Amino acid sequence: MIQVKRMSHATFETPDLERQIDYFTQVVGLQEAGRENGTAFLATKVGDVVVRVEKGSEARCARIAFQVDPATDLADIRKGLEAEGIKPKESNDATPGVPRIVSFDDPKGTVLEVFAEQTPIAKNTAVAGIGPLKLGHLAFCVDDPKKFVDFYGKVLGFRISDWIEDWFAFMRCGPDHHTVNFVRGKRTIMHHVAFELKDWAQILTACDFLGSKNIQLTWGPGRHGPGHNIYTYHRNPDDQIIELFTELDKMLDEDLGYFEPRPWHRDRPQKPKVWSGPSDVWGPPPTSEHIRQRN
Repeated sequence: MIQVKRMSHATFETPDLERQIDYFTQVVGLQEAGRENGTAFLATKVGDVVVRVEKGSEARCARIAFQVDPATDLADIRKGLEAEGIKPKESNDATPGVPRIVSFDDPKGTVLEVFAEQTPIAKNTAVAGIGPLKLGHLAFCVDDPKKFVDFYGKVLGFRISDWIEDWFAFMRCGPDHHTVNFVRGKRTIMHHVAFELKDWAQILTACDFLGSKNIQLTWGPGRHGPGHNIYTYHRNPDDQIIELFTELDKMLDEDLGYFEPRPWHRDRPQKPKVWSGPSDVWGPPPTSEHIRQRN
């Protein structure tokens, strides 16, 4: 089993490359750190690559990159995958700052990239737009969430944090409550991509900024039940849902096995559980513009 530690970056294909780069730099607040063979590499204001944007026939998340312990031998990862009947590929310098990766497909065809070493590709700098700290998590609509829970747990070492009934799974690979989510839907598609902001004050500033750009919220602000993060959602020019969040639950010690206590928790300790319904702590219900992606 691979024990990934964190999600590093995601690759998005888009029919309109320049429009999507403009959105990520001028609205989300990433910096364009370089271009190579038609691919743009976008980094946070602290210099970490979090998004790759490529030209494609449709808008989709094509790849997700995860980091393992830097001391890990990628040859061992390749052998372990082959023992599971998975055919991995190994490549060099696919992304600036990442010298070697091993890649393979998950059950829905998203390419998963695993690497051990990474260096920042840009310097600390002021950015236009909102300016997130990191890429927080990715959620996907799939036919059977349990199938993906089993795959990501067995192959990548993810752990279950929570379920909403039997149709929405939250999984973690590090201390954050969730890094990947799987929700049952009628078609397989990315549900949303989430960027972490510093605090509630930055969420408020982001809402004002989105309003100044005439970008309407599809849901929020509010505080979720599972994960207890403060959230807002809007859609980008490719009609993908973008979440901005802060104050996500963290499990800092896997041996203790529970999330750090917070004033808004209804259960103490806040152990992984099955929620009955969305169960937001506060906030409005999602709009029809938000939920139509699962149709």
